[in-house]
Amino acid sequence: MLKDILSAMGVYRVYGRWLKSQIREDEMPTHIGIILDGNRRWAREQHKDPWEGHRAGGEHVKDFLEWCLNLNINTVTLYAFSTENFKRADKEVEELMRVYEKALRDVLASDVLEKYKVRVMAIGRRNLLPENLQKLIAEVEESTRKNSSFYLNVALAYSGRAEIVDATRELAELVKEGKLEPGQINEELIEAHLYTKHLPQQEPDLIIRTGNESRLSNFLLWQAAYSELFIVDVYWPEFRQIDLQRVIRSYQLRNRRYGK
Repeated sequence: MLKDILSAMGVYRVYGRWLKSQIREDEMPTHIGIILDGNRRWAREQHKDPWEGHRAGGEHVKDFLEWCLNLNINTVTLYAFSTENFKRADKEVEELMRVYEKALRDVLASDVLEKYKVRVMAIGRRNLLPENLQKLIAEVEESTRKNSSFYLNVALAYSGRAEIVDATRELAELVKEGKLEPGQINEELIEAHLYTKHLPQQEPDLIIRTGNESRLSNFLLWQAAYSELFIVDVYWPEFRQIDLQRVIRSYQLRNRRYGK
């Protein structure tokens, strides 16, 4: 058994080096969106409670961000918790909030964000989150506000439809106040009122969904209009660096025509 494991590890390393050699550094995606799916199914197969899967998934985020930093990817948007997820069992939601709270406290205690000049933002209807979590989010955002080398967006209490509704409401208020004419509203103006307006590039070049489900699930509906979509057949806690490398290699092989 040990011999087989060591052999597999050797193959993994060789394959990883080969994949890395196939990736063209001058054609790296700038912005990656990722739907962190499969935590509960992973936990079920491990005979664990659902929140154990969320904890494992939360810890795995650190690895993913490190891979992206090493590849010089500028922006990552993580889909962590949707507005629909509030419909889950109270115990599971409570445990999920604890996972996010721990992750934010770890971020505040770490020097990684300052070292790599990472700006962290939470996107979504944060007023739906527990008050202590809202305060932690505000602390992290304020402490990283001046950073601009890498952008990490965490979609919490997020809904793509809600984002468009909220942007529309802001524009409607401007019209009501006489500060904007309806005829002035265009795509650029709508984008200036989305949750992602702080980003140098709002649109993800590619979106990854783990867990082998083939849908966007209300994630970045406006921004994803021309994103390349990749479905990965592993649960999020098992997502590996070679899985990311394979996605990037496949992305670079696609011909992005933008309707031309």
